[in-house]
Amino acid sequence: MNADQSIVLFDGVCNLCNGLVQFILPRDPAGRFRFASLQSDAARRLLKGDAPVETIVLIEEGKTYVKSAAALRIARRLRFPWPLLYALTVVPRGLRDIVYDWVARHRYVWFGKRDVCMVPSPQWRGRFME
Repeated sequence: MNADQSIVLFDGVCNLCNGLVQFILPRDPAGRFRFASLQSDAARRLLKGDAPVETIVLIEEGKTYVKSAAALRIARRLRFPWPLLYALTVVPRGLRDIVYDWVARHRYVWFGKRDVCMVPSPQWRGRFME
């Protein structure tokens, strides 16, 4: 892994989370992000134990970010106009995470859930950790 690369850990059975990964991939042409589902052995190794399935996790420069902090840091590294969302960091994290938690609590009802984790297409397979 390059020093410039970051790892996004996502709920592999959540349709919203899978959609987010599918959104990130083409907007990250430099390949800065690698991915693994929170249900994977790779995530357990990286997080040294059980992974929290209710949140997105970003590992960047040796630091771990969750919830809205992770989402905004991801947006910051995508192609324009998505880095503009990083301006939302002026909103206190507690308030941002209240909204994040509300969406996370309802994501399976609103967007559905898969029986198994997403299998990446051959085009993107190299960006996923095993």
